[in-house]
Amino acid sequence: MTEPSGFTLEPFTAEDLAAHLPALGAVLHACVEDGASVGFVLPYGMDEAIGFFERKVLPGLAAGGLVMLVARIGGRIVGTVQLDHDTMPNQRHRAEVRKLLVHPDARRKGVATALMRAIEADARRLGRTLLTLDTRTGDGAEPLYLGLGYAIAGRIPDYCRDTVSERLDATTLMYKRL
Repeated sequence: MTEPSGFTLEPFTAEDLAAHLPALGAVLHACVEDGASVGFVLPYGMDEAIGFFERKVLPGLAAGGLVMLVARIGGRIVGTVQLDHDTMPNQRHRAEVRKLLVHPDARRKGVATALMRAIEADARRLGRTLLTLDTRTGDGAEPLYLGLGYAIAGRIPDYCRDTVSERLDATTLMYKRL
C-alpha cells in the first residue's frame, strides 16, 4: 500500500526476509548507531544486525508466529515492525509489538505511525484485542506510542544498558486495547 507521503508498506514473508537481510540489517545498524535502545550496544557491526534478523526473526516468521511489515521509500527499505502473536493458549487475545525501526534519514515522514497503524490492523485481523510493547523510558518513541493511544502500564528501573555507556535505563511497558 502506498502512503500519501510517498512511502509504501508491505508484509514480508520468511522468503522476503531472507532475500533482504542486508537491507534490513542496514536499517537496524543505522538505528543502533543513532542511539536507539533496541537491545544492542556499540560497537555494533553489520554482521550482527543481519544475524539478528536471520537468527531471531526469520524462524518465527517462517513458523507463522510473527507478522513483519516493511516500509520503503523509492524501493529502499527504511523501516520495519514486527507483531509477535505466538502466544500461549490463554493469551490468544493479545500480541506484542516488537522492533519498530525507522532509518534515521527517513524519520519525521510518518513512517513509524503508518507502520504502527498497519501492524494494529494485522493484529485485529488475527483476532487480537490487546497489544503490548516496551520502550526505553524517555526515548522519542514513547510520545509516539502515547499519541497512538497506548497507555503506560508501568516502568521498570535499570531494565536495559545504554547503547554507549554502562548506565542502566528504565523501560516503559505500554499497552493498547484494540
